[in-house]
Amino acid sequence: MTDASYRDAIFSTPLDRVASFSFDERVVACFPDMVRRSIPGYGQILGMFGVIAERHLRHAAHVYDLGCSLGAVGLALAGRLPAEAFELTGVDLSLTMIGRAREIAAAESPDHRMQFVEGDIRHLDYRASGMIVLNFTLQFLPPADRDAVIDKLFAALEPGGILVLSEKIVAEDEQENAWLVERYHDFKRANGYSEMEISQKRTALENVLVPDTLAAHHARLTQAGFSRVTTWFQYLNFASLVAFKDKDALIGAKAATQDA
Repeated sequence: MTDASYRDAIFSTPLDRVASFSFDERVVACFPDMVRRSIPGYGQILGMFGVIAERHLRHAAHVYDLGCSLGAVGLALAGRLPAEAFELTGVDLSLTMIGRAREIAAAESPDHRMQFVEGDIRHLDYRASGMIVLNFTLQFLPPADRDAVIDKLFAALEPGGILVLSEKIVAEDEQENAWLVERYHDFKRANGYSEMEISQKRTALENVLVPDTLAAHHARLTQAGFSRVTTWFQYLNFASLVAFKDKDALIGAKAATQDA
């Protein structure tokens, strides 16, 4: 994505009170720089979405990118697949993000069928889809809402479809988790963030981004009905999973369009 953006300096000055993190206009302006310097392996994960879609997406299938931000998932698919291969709907709560995603997609992939809409993924009327992506999105939902969302996504997926879930995770062992967190902070230091920026960003995300363990993600996906769940990527305390809906699976009693 060649979107011009500013360097992330949101937490570079001392704040008397650190407000809870939100995807406001300041974040939108520096978002590409923020994710590149803050999420280990973000570029590698994006690069694999198109490869995974090539292997598992039937021709002309519909794809959801939930929590789409600036539409990077759609651009990753467009970089590997021809325009007729898929149709994508990106959804985000931030209208500012949606506006920029539309502009970027129109400039970089004008021939691909991609639409971007403002919405809450907990209350969408989902259409049948061959692939659904939650790229660092579920972690921002209240933990009590996560099971219901995954249940709805399983119902919306066509038999043989896949869900790709990327998340910040927490290790079950406290000592292991502490080591991973410290190395993650080292990662951010190596990418130019100061101690103040790291500390203030951590405060801003408290109770906003609530990570699960890998085991909890696997259990939730299995409980929803996915026949197989694979952790295909992990870099420190960030991971991506792919969940497969059996080709012989029947659509459950809960309709895909039923609100949670």
